[in-house]
Amino acid sequence: MSTGRRAMLSLLAAFYLAAGLLHLRSPAAFLPIVPDWVPVPHSTVIATGIAEILGALGLLVPRLRKAAGIGLALYALCVFPANLKHALEGVFLPELPSSWWYHGPRLAFQPVLIWAALYASGVTRWPWRRLPAK
Repeated sequence: MSTGRRAMLSLLAAFYLAAGLLHLRSPAAFLPIVPDWVPVPHSTVIATGIAEILGALGLLVPRLRKAAGIGLALYALCVFPANLKHALEGVFLPELPSSWWYHGPRLAFQPVLIWAALYASGVTRWPWRRLPAK
């Protein structure tokens, strides 16, 4: 594993571990950005925190790494509606900025976060090298 990939893996694991712990510690803080169509919002926030923690730990276990990367990529895709709601409805969260200088890059970065989970976990090497055929 290259130094860059290892650094990205460590950064993602730390990011998702911290985010997951925050979801579990303060689920009410996330409730305002949960879309109205999501059932049982409080339980959903708890479940997302657990998913983030398990994904972070999975990235650190070689035999679980690819599954964790796929799971975290899907997770990042699934939480995109909450990020959209936060931005488009101007939901105020005391801990976060409320300007488009925050929301614009956050929304634009979501596909990069999806790619990073797949790249760091070894699911893809795009755009650098193709995986060897098996």
